[in-house]
Amino acid sequence: MRRVVTVVPEAGLHARPAAKFVETAGEFDAEVQVGRADEGDDGLVNAASMLGVTGLNVRRDEDVLIVAEGDDAEAALDALEAILSTPESGDGESEDA
Repeated sequence: MRRVVTVVPEAGLHARPAAKFVETAGEFDAEVQVGRADEGDDGLVNAASMLGVTGLNVRRDEDVLIVAEGDDAEAALDALEAILSTPESGDGESEDA
C-alpha cells in the first residue's frame, strides 16, 4: 500500500514531528518506508529510522510517499498520515494531542 501526503507541521519532517513519526512507524506490524514523493521508490528510507527520516530534509508543504507492507499496513498509513497532516500547536505538540 502506498500513500502521498503533504507535510503540514511548520518544522516539516524534523525534530518533534519526525520523532513522533518514527515512534509511530515502529508501533505497527508492517514494514514502512518513506521518501520524497518526487523521487518515487528510489528515495525511500526506513520510516522507523530517525536518521533516515530526518535525512530526507522534508519541509512543510512538500509531498512524501509512504509505503507500507504487512498486516497493519493500512492502519500504519492512517496513523502516519495523521501526524503529517496535523499542524503543531504553539508548544510544539500536535494540535490533536
